Amino acid sequence: MNIRGTIDRPLTHDPKKQAPMKPSTSEPAGSAIPDFATTGATDSRQNRTREMQLIPEALARAHMHERLHQAERERQAVRLATARRMQRRAERASMRARRALAMAVMQ
Repeated sequence: MNIRGTIDRPLTHDPKKQAPMKPSTSEPAGSAIPDFATTGATDSRQNRTREMQLIPEALARAHMHERLHQAERERQAVRLATARRMQRRAERASMRARRALAMAVMQ
């Protein structure tokens, strides 16, 4: 069975086993902008490639940084809610103690 691959789903991912790229017949010859080889072009291309390879790492680092800040904010919110709850409990205990003292003094 001879099934042809597509661009999105090639038959193989090995470039050596894929068919060579052929120029498009619908495009006139010489219509593409020619490449100009300069002395610094190779170095800048290599730097750009290195930067491109480091982009996912930088994105992951930024994502983890944001997640750590979010977790810290959530922990701070939980601590604040706990502190407020304990403060209300202490205020209620204080009011009960005052009432008990007032009742004891009145008798």
